[in-house]
Amino acid sequence: MPGRYRLDPTWRRPGDGRTVVAGSPLRLFRLSPGGAHVIARVEAGDVPATTAVQQLLDRFVDAGALHPEPVPGAGPFTAGDVTVVMPCYAATPVLPSGATRVIVVDDASPVPVAPPADDGDSRQTTWLRHEVNRGPGAARNTGLAAVTTPIVAFVDTDVTLPDGWLAPLLAHFADPQVALVAPRVASAPGPGRLAEYEQRHSPLDLGDQPARVAPGTRVSYVPAAVIACRTDALRAVGGFDEALRWGEDVDLVWRLLSAGYRARYEPAVVAHHAPRPSWPALWQQRRAYGRSAAPLSVRHPGALAPVRMSGWSLGVWLLLAARRPLAATALAAGTTLALVRKLHSLPAAEAARLALAGHLAAGRQLAEGIRRVWWPLALPALLTRRGRRLAAAAVVLPAAVEAARRRSAQPLADLPLHVAEEAAYGLGVWEGVLAERSAGPLLPELSGWPRRGDR
Repeated sequence: MPGRYRLDPTWRRPGDGRTVVAGSPLRLFRLSPGGAHVIARVEAGDVPATTAVQQLLDRFVDAGALHPEPVPGAGPFTAGDVTVVMPCYAATPVLPSGATRVIVVDDASPVPVAPPADDGDSRQTTWLRHEVNRGPGAARNTGLAAVTTPIVAFVDTDVTLPDGWLAPLLAHFADPQVALVAPRVASAPGPGRLAEYEQRHSPLDLGDQPARVAPGTRVSYVPAAVIACRTDALRAVGGFDEALRWGEDVDLVWRLLSAGYRARYEPAVVAHHAPRPSWPALWQQRRAYGRSAAPLSVRHPGALAPVRMSGWSLGVWLLLAARRPLAATALAAGTTLALVRKLHSLPAAEAARLALAGHLAAGRQLAEGIRRVWWPLALPALLTRRGRRLAAAAVVLPAAVEAARRRSAQPLADLPLHVAEEAAYGLGVWEGVLAERSAGPLLPELSGWPRRGDR
């Protein structure tokens, strides 16, 4: 049992303290008096070490409401239990510190990657080579097949790791259900506008808050640039899908989750990824990410929905778009009142706050959906004045809100580049949709209000 848990930023325990609103997606938990006492102790940093308490806390962890903070070095594994696998192509890998076993897999580089001259390095290093280029997933699988340790860590050649990177990741394996742990992968600092932009908008950087990893949540995937995994769990699900040249890491995580394992995002460890060498390279990368959406959607139906919201919230925004503000206000007020009555265990003000937050979040999601994946459908609307106004609102308003929140003009300065980046992603999505003949990445997922769980 972890000694401490971190509360998710969404965590709220209003009123009599027997209701918790938290998680991703947001959930409502009604606590028994005993459960409320346990949660109060957890909030104070005092975790009772009993089986019943662990079962309660596991439910919060699985909902993304609590995040374990295991002590580095206290888990069952050390660096000696880890093999690092590094897939490479036309790049000489820099072997990471702290690893005692390393397997380098050259995926048919035009000029074979040669081992460095013996420099007295005591680690055990194996060099393997594909004669035909098979992609990163296949290279990782080749390395995985040669692993004899209980933990395997995959590290890309364009990633720099800090000293001591392994111990905080290994600590999470004290939970026998955890099969994969990933650090934060930030874009490396560098000169020029491109490097600065990637530091703010890298799709590999999933933020500074710990999270469970699951589709439809705040952290729905983790990149395979750096991941630590249980070797037997990866083999049980068949390793990486070699048919996927992009998105193979997302697919692996989701298959592990479907098999009953957990995956954790641990931003206490920060790796740095080299930025793209040029703007065209960045846009091509984002386009390739978009092309992976449809194949992933075929393998994981519903997991790639561009927006997830209440049907009532969608109705509010559609009425606003149709220039029916009074009807939109009436619908928003009516749904708020209905939620207040439904969530009678919450103070009315808290239930109203949830309803308002849900409507606002839906607006942000719709704007993002228009910019990222629905923009080809929205192009004809630009022929009308109303359509141009709605498109401008979808593009400018979210950046303006973020600029006000951060008290910085940077989101507005980045806006043209960000729009181009999102358009490249959306272009890739449509290419994949047409190739796979699957509209999954274009279809919204409509749901009800926050789920409730009695504890």
